[in-house]
Amino acid sequence: QVQLVESGGGLVQPGGSLRLTCAASTRSFSRYTMGWYRQAPGKQRELVATVTSGDSTNHADSAKGRFTISRDNVKNTVYLQMNSLSPEDTAVYYCNARHETFMTLNYWGQGTQVTVSS
Repeated sequence: QVQLVESGGGLVQPGGSLRLTCAASTRSFSRYTMGWYRQAPGKQRELVATVTSGDSTNHADSAKGRFTISRDNVKNTVYLQMNSLSPEDTAVYYCNARHETFMTLNYWGQGTQVTVSS
């Protein structure tokens, strides 16, 4: 079982920035693809960005040029740097860990609220 703990959410004005952090409790962190997803009220959960064990990243079109995912395999942590935030980015952001070999090992954090409003 992998525990994922997100932090860094909050209220920010349009155009502002936030950095989300997800700490994972596993010695096998480097074997997981890590990702950030978000879910806005009344909408389905959607991919924001992922980063593989080899540091290959994938960002949703809505995130490209504004958000950057990164990971630190020493600290067992994944980050999401979010810049130029808009009200449309308001959502609960979830951290995800998916084992790259045993893909049924798939874990979610509890989520952190990001609200973009003036």
